[in-house]
Amino acid sequence: MELIRRLATIPLFEGLPQKQYAALADTAVLLSYEKGQKIFSEGDEGAGFFVILDGYVKIFKVSPEGKELTYHIFGPNESFGEVAVFTGHGFPAEAEAISPTTALFFPRVDFVKLLRDEPSLALNMLAVLSWRLRKFSKLIEDLCLKEVPGRLAAYLIHLSTIEGNDIDLSPDVPKNQLATLLGTIPETLSRIITRMTREGLIRTEGSRIRIQDLAGLEDIVKGDRKLK
Repeated sequence: MELIRRLATIPLFEGLPQKQYAALADTAVLLSYEKGQKIFSEGDEGAGFFVILDGYVKIFKVSPEGKELTYHIFGPNESFGEVAVFTGHGFPAEAEAISPTTALFFPRVDFVKLLRDEPSLALNMLAVLSWRLRKFSKLIEDLCLKEVPGRLAAYLIHLSTIEGNDIDLSPDVPKNQLATLLGTIPETLSRIITRMTREGLIRTEGSRIRIQDLAGLEDIVKGDRKLK
């Protein structure tokens, strides 16, 4: 019953009938990973997808020269690897736990059968993935075209759509990982967070960031405002 209650809080599965949560619970496999443990490598068989219960996972690629490019960092209640369910192809990137992580794994064969039996689950999943694709497309555009303050502002706005205005940048997520995601270095990231705090855009409390001025962050993303 505890797992069924937890499944109901995961965006990918919100609003489903009770019987579908029971079916999902029967399909899921509970897995645990240590910090630094590889979850899958690029090209591995797409045998299913994952939903994080606790911890953080980075999705990344490594260039032939050995340079790492971080695509995203996923946290509690977020899912990753879903492309495997629909294509059956290999994973297009690497996944690694950057903190002790507990996740649910949904095997592709069993989950596809569940989708055939429960079409409303498939529609819900497609709706969530379409929303995510739209948000990620905008985020990637911002990360590619903006200066570092604009990138950070865009990323905080993105996180706020998931977590609300109280964002937990967990100490389990090293600042260098977030800096890599934003295409900068930890020292620069720290300076920008300090400046945003000084200008009243955000408030920091330990690992938590509270957005104080969402409109101000949006102005930075649009280029209508510069940090002093």
